[in-house]
Amino acid sequence: MIRAFATSLTEHLQRIPKIVLFGLATLVQFALLGLMVIDRVQILREGTEVKLQTRPVDPRDFLRGDYVVLNYDISRVTSGPLEDQPTDTRKPVVFVKLAPNRDGFYEAISVHTEAVAVQSPEVLIRGRVAYGTTCGPKYRAFCDKLQVHYNLESYFVPEGEGRKLEQVRNQGKVTVVAAVTPSGRAAIKRLLVDGQPVYDEPWF
Repeated sequence: MIRAFATSLTEHLQRIPKIVLFGLATLVQFALLGLMVIDRVQILREGTEVKLQTRPVDPRDFLRGDYVVLNYDISRVTSGPLEDQPTDTRKPVVFVKLAPNRDGFYEAISVHTEAVAVQSPEVLIRGRVAYGTTCGPKYRAFCDKLQVHYNLESYFVPEGEGRKLEQVRNQGKVTVVAAVTPSGRAAIKRLLVDGQPVYDEPWF
């Protein structure tokens, strides 16, 4: 029955002019792009602002095109109670609870495999473990330290300005203000150098 349906669908598609199919494919691509833009606008508009301290990046991570690679204090976190707990995948999704320190920078205070409740000014940010799940006797458990990516690890800059920004980043002068939604999704909202805004992310 499934094979007959597939055959019938193929025959119907073959009768449709190629220009129509091309137009439909283009519309689908525009629709997906529009959804991505709308999602990002929602994060920037509705997300809670958190200030994150960047860290120097390994000099082997060069500027790629017109965007700068970013690393944060919250990129490397202690797994806490997750240590030695088994995981089904090498790069699982985790939720990191953040809270501001005395300087106003948000720091990681705990890591969880599921969303947990937070109280203001705490926020919960969603990330994916890049490294740190190859411990335990079967090498499929959380290690004591985790490297987590939050979809905040690169930022596009005007052509020719990346090298300069990389230099001040490695001097510890770059601060990122990110927007984080209640579901944990995050996006970069602005970049500051020596506390002064230098790049603001447009909504469109």
